[in-house]
Amino acid sequence: MSDNDSPLERHVILGTHVNSLDYEAAVVRVLAWAHEGESRYVCAANVHMVMEGWDSAGFSDVVNAADLVLPDGVPIVVALRCLGIRSASRVYGPEFALRVSRIASREGVPVGLYGGTPTTLNRVQVFLEDKFPDIRIVCKIAPPFRSLTKEEDEAYARQIKDSGARILFVGIGCPRQEKWMHAHRERIPTVMIGVGAAFDFFAGTVRQAPRWLSAIGLEWLFRLAMEPRRLWKRYVKHNPRFVLLTIRQMINRQKPLLPNRSARMSTLDGKPHRDPQ
Repeated sequence: MSDNDSPLERHVILGTHVNSLDYEAAVVRVLAWAHEGESRYVCAANVHMVMEGWDSAGFSDVVNAADLVLPDGVPIVVALRCLGIRSASRVYGPEFALRVSRIASREGVPVGLYGGTPTTLNRVQVFLEDKFPDIRIVCKIAPPFRSLTKEEDEAYARQIKDSGARILFVGIGCPRQEKWMHAHRERIPTVMIGVGAAFDFFAGTVRQAPRWLSAIGLEWLFRLAMEPRRLWKRYVKHNPRFVLLTIRQMINRQKPLLPNRSARMSTLDGKPHRDPQ
């Protein structure tokens, strides 16, 4: 068994399994899968994703079934270190996408884009081709912002397969993109990578937080300032609970904190909430 086929150690944060590895190791693994034409999917875990998994057993299963779960958010890295994983380092989704694109262009691995609008995808293509002139973008799909019909979904899957893309960047937002990748594993021979807002960053339609702000874990505050109407509910709902629940897990390290799916008491309002199906 090669290093790229060996099982990855996973650490549990509030029921979500996260791999602790650096950019280089993650890129090497993804490119090895791509060269073999394997159907895999990669998630980039941040507070939003972990808390969506905490609130939904179904979504937790989707993330935990991924072939690779990257420690995307600084709070995730801090949590890993506090839980004893001192070597944990951030693998930021948009930066990871760029590093994968660089090696894919060098090694002639065809790339596809799934998500956003046609205008956004055109800008993303220009951006990537400007940075990596040899990159081969063989597929661009901007699905509608609604549930797909069975016929539409099958047509898109066929288009991706026929394009020959071996790496597919999926930017339709959490939790939708993770569910889509899970549903299409084994259906398309490509490595699917959930990139969240990366398409908007690359296209220049959404400003990216300054590096110094991201480094201290306050990227969420910058994004909230940029898109308050869209993001305020997410951060108010998830961030305080993540902090409180992670502290509880750190206090009881011998027994990873797992959600009570039948009727969990909210740490914010003290009321029972059923797990959404």
